[in-house]
Amino acid sequence: MYRPEVKILDVTIRDGGLMNNWDFPKSMVKEVFYGLAEAGVDYVELGYRADKRVFSTDEFGPWRFCNEEDLRDVAYECDTKIAVMCDVGRTNLDDFVPKSESIISMVRVACYVPEVDEGLKIAQYMKDLGYEVSLNLMAVSTVEEGLINEALRKIAQSRVDLVYIVDSFGYYYSEHIRYLTEKYIHALPGKAIGIHTHNNRQLAFSNSVEALLAGAQFVDCSLYGMGRAAGNCTTELILSFMDNPKYDLRPVLDLIERYFVRLKEDLKWGYELPYLVTGVLNQHPRTALAYIKEQGQGSKRSLRDFYETHIRQIKSK
Repeated sequence: MYRPEVKILDVTIRDGGLMNNWDFPKSMVKEVFYGLAEAGVDYVELGYRADKRVFSTDEFGPWRFCNEEDLRDVAYECDTKIAVMCDVGRTNLDDFVPKSESIISMVRVACYVPEVDEGLKIAQYMKDLGYEVSLNLMAVSTVEEGLINEALRKIAQSRVDLVYIVDSFGYYYSEHIRYLTEKYIHALPGKAIGIHTHNNRQLAFSNSVEALLAGAQFVDCSLYGMGRAAGNCTTELILSFMDNPKYDLRPVLDLIERYFVRLKEDLKWGYELPYLVTGVLNQHPRTALAYIKEQGQGSKRSLRDFYETHIRQIKSK
């Protein structure tokens, strides 16, 4: 699998922050960035740049906001580029400075398909500031194909550099991924295509590989799979899959052993049966997260009841 145009983007701090309110110590984030840079990872996403009028700094850690000074405390300008994410409806554009004044290289704009017009406005603003820009279309597994097609037509006319297929709920199988990758490539000439997967069905890695084999040029991953609920495709598997001498697995193994084995015991991301249920049913994992929390507090509610409750809710819609 030697394709030098393929780029690896590590999302550990951003997606993993969904499990601990982005409350990572600066010393740890610095080690993560330096280790990933040593491993040759192309981009490291260090969090969100969220609007402080929407999210409280008392409730969320610094990587929910990614101030320039915080980023400069943990990272340096090198071949490994820094990315941050912003959400439609949760971003203050005034928080961004021109690229020439920032350590950030890429801004990733996350939006749902019905929000694509607003997402493209933000993307245009970031392009005007000089950033590389991706548009991450979330939860496309829940959207009618005609609406996806219309969104892609709009994106094709934009200045967005990169468009992500996002399997938000860990629902897709490999045939879905190949179909969408080929669709995006055909609909978006001149734009790179990326893949972001979740591991509800234990398919995050294989689905990421499928997208790469179908022509995707960017792949998201995280250390030890750290991410919301079932977690993501793992950085260590992607690095070991790439037949590219620029990548070195050893610094990643060091980071996992130093931090993420223990963190996983505490925060419990990764494949779990409640996450399987929401993945199979194409549902947001928030209910599975709540169910696991209830179980930890002594609830005797069965997994079968959890599953059947979702079935009834889907049928009632």
